[in-house]
Amino acid sequence: MPRPTVAQLAYGSCTVILSTLAMLLLSGASSAVDVTFVAVSALALGLLVAMTVPRPAPRRPVAVGRPAGAERSVAPEPVRAAAPPAREPVRERAAS
Repeated sequence: MPRPTVAQLAYGSCTVILSTLAMLLLSGASSAVDVTFVAVSALALGLLVAMTVPRPAPRRPVAVGRPAGAERSVAPEPVRAAAPPAREPVRERAAS
């Protein structure tokens, strides 16, 4: 199961908070049953909003260095390891 994105968490949280406040103010709920119903309704609405936020499309790797009309059947060249650096001869200090 994929994890929710930051946008989904933000939209869902804002929806829960704002819809709870709006429903409590507009309905004038005063009993525990009414407040519980409003809270559960706000949570359901927040979950619905969070799940309907579109997910970003997965990124596809882009071919680098190929012209736009290049054939795709050409096999890429194998990667070769770099030759080890040449060793420098040891230089001794001159006695002074």
